[in-house]
Amino acid sequence: MVIPLQTGVPIPPITNSMLVVLGIVLVAFILFVTELFPVDVTALIVLVLLMVLGPWTKVSPTDGLSGFSNEATITVLAMLILSESVRRTGAVQLLGHRVAGLVGDSQFKQVLATVGLAGSVSGFINDTPVVALLVPFASDLAHRGNTSPSKLMIPLSYAAMLGGTLTLIGTSTNLLASGLAQQLLGRSLGIFQFTPVGVVVLVTGALYLVFVAPRLLPERVRPRETLLEEYEVEEYLAELVAPETSPLVGTPISDIPAEAGFGGEVKEVLREDAVLSPFSDELVEPNDHFLISASRPDLTSLIEEEALNPLPTVGREPAVTEEPARSDDAESVLIEVVVPTDSALIGETIETSTILQRYDATLVALQRGDVRLPRVHEAEFTVGDLLLLQLPADELERVAETRDLIVAREIPREDYRYDKIPVAVAILAAVVGSAALGLLEIQVAALAGVVGMVLSGTLAPTELYEGVDWTVIFLLAGVIPLGIAMENTGTAALLGALVATTAQYLPTVAVLGVFYVATVILTNIVSNNATVALMVPVAINAAREIGTNPLAFLLAVMFAASAAFMSPVGYQTNLFVYRPGGYRFTDFARVGILLQLILAVVTPITIAVYFGL
Repeated sequence: MVIPLQTGVPIPPITNSMLVVLGIVLVAFILFVTELFPVDVTALIVLVLLMVLGPWTKVSPTDGLSGFSNEATITVLAMLILSESVRRTGAVQLLGHRVAGLVGDSQFKQVLATVGLAGSVSGFINDTPVVALLVPFASDLAHRGNTSPSKLMIPLSYAAMLGGTLTLIGTSTNLLASGLAQQLLGRSLGIFQFTPVGVVVLVTGALYLVFVAPRLLPERVRPRETLLEEYEVEEYLAELVAPETSPLVGTPISDIPAEAGFGGEVKEVLREDAVLSPFSDELVEPNDHFLISASRPDLTSLIEEEALNPLPTVGREPAVTEEPARSDDAESVLIEVVVPTDSALIGETIETSTILQRYDATLVALQRGDVRLPRVHEAEFTVGDLLLLQLPADELERVAETRDLIVAREIPREDYRYDKIPVAVAILAAVVGSAALGLLEIQVAALAGVVGMVLSGTLAPTELYEGVDWTVIFLLAGVIPLGIAMENTGTAALLGALVATTAQYLPTVAVLGVFYVATVILTNIVSNNATVALMVPVAINAAREIGTNPLAFLLAVMFAASAAFMSPVGYQTNLFVYRPGGYRFTDFARVGILLQLILAVVTPITIAVYFGL
């Protein structure tokens, strides 16, 4: 029996299967928002629930595991490997450096170059690694022109997100939407099918980022002469120990700042189980622990002069010997790194994590904005933490490769394969061209491109999977069956019909706008891929109820899912620029809300005009 409302839109009856699926959707939403588990683990939890509750969810084991063989998952896997291949050639860095030489010290040209480069490249290389590669470029560009990096970093992130909407391969969100289109509409998206809409969105956003955003962005980081000084806007919290050879041994604790010649602050001194005041007349003893708030230069000076040493990475008690913590600058270096989303460091402490041990790194100090931290060795790492690490110089490149840390500045590399740039570009062009012309399916073309990268020597076989973000792969594979459950049980039809009732009061393009806005709100709370998986089935069924073009509604959801402009945690690229730009949480909302409003009007109208309703 179908229950009609006065609006005339039929609402399907609610069944037990619908209630079970809605319960799983609610569980997924809560876990995505609270981040109780990493997003890929949440996706697997959802996947298991769907299969275990198969009699109600109507998801068989075959359906549940279909996400791993879905064309979207395979294509994302292959495209991430292709992006890694291009990255290893140094093509993006080389392009960035050449652009930097053209813009000079004009802030307008710098912003234009940053937005143009990020927006165009992100259409063909996954937007996340593009931003990771271009953060050092934007920093260097700002310093050369005596411009605050704060004026460039948010435009860089937003432009990359907008550029990802240009083609099917610009972001994993598009590929997931294409997989859902194949599943629900019987046809996947073409590689350039929505490019005209993407161009309008990118141009609209770029104009805003070039002419409006710099006026709204404060100079959180002052223009500096050297890149080394960029991250010294806030002081670090460090916990250091006095070795037996320290010149501070025997000095009254109250005299330490003057004696050591640094402008920081000694917050407290720990001696075995006792806590001493920084104003105490007690004399410094070997193995005393100092909790210090200081800038990077002061901390560097203390360590280089062997006055104080960093605590060892694991274990509370340091193994202090007469040997200094660092023998010379050529063997040991200090670098800043940011803790990204889904890092294995999150929730760990110095004593429980093995990540730093892996690179023989010692945590010198920690910075977390304006948040008051406990003692460094007790602090649990969280997203966005800026860490000052001491490690052997030959470990730099390994740290730059890991997904658990983001190096906050460009590390000079000698292993870029510049001679392979023409080969990598040709292979990527062949992948895009063959898919666009219909010669090969996108997943086949992408896998063929991977083979070409390996056979040409652009990517070594041992490097094949190093560029793959497995979190994204398992997230995709886990949430695709949720769409199957929503479709098979009629849950998507129920939600779609409820939303479709608004068509009795609003024009169809306005209903399209409602879906866009709802998706934007959701994507700023949970991941963009999870948002697409939740919203696409509802949007397609709402379009069917209204009697309009389902593809237009799918595209509205897809474009909105790539518009996470209102918070630093809405999308990974925002996190990449958070610390280098010296931003506060509200800076993203200040710039992003107006951009969201503009695109909430432009995008649905453009989709309606180009694809029809």
